Amino acid sequence: MAAQLARTFWDDPVTSHIFQSEARRDAGLRAYFRTQMRADYLPFGGCYTTEGYAGSAIWAPAGKPLLTGLRAITTMLPVLPYVFTNLVVTLKLLNLVESMHPHEPHWYLATLGTAVEQQGKGIGGALLAPVLAHCDREGLPCYLESSKERNVPFYRRHGFEVVKEVHLPGDGPTLWTMWREPRPPASSDS
Repeated sequence: MAAQLARTFWDDPVTSHIFQSEARRDAGLRAYFRTQMRADYLPFGGCYTTEGYAGSAIWAPAGKPLLTGLRAITTMLPVLPYVFTNLVVTLKLLNLVESMHPHEPHWYLATLGTAVEQQGKGIGGALLAPVLAHCDREGLPCYLESSKERNVPFYRRHGFEVVKEVHLPGDGPTLWTMWREPRPPASSDS
């Protein structure tokens, strides 16, 4: 999953802003996604993929504790060599993203990526479907940040709406925060 996500996010505006060295970006992204999954999401069952790793989704269920403080810092040590020259901007960006995160119970889509050659084939929607259906049944909203404007219409088709358009620190790109209210169950007429 980490390798597929690293390839998918190689030219992403936000990851390119954080992992500025093109020569080291792939290794840095692999380290980041490996660390993100193992330390912060996999223990809560929030990692989904397809056969052959054509796409991956990393979700945080409602109530999952946020990694903060010393534990958060030590968890991200494998990524430090790849962002060290851009550390101040990276920390500002992470703090900004964390400060915008809603506090009410919700599922958080941390990452959704479909292999570039597989995009447009319904893989992203298929990866969203089980969690969105669960959230609808449980009456829970969902939240995400989109790092590409072209992905905003995709998320809108799945019920997400833009909450805020944010310009990131360090002359960074734009990020779109998005929220999805649970949809009522479809009524079955007999």
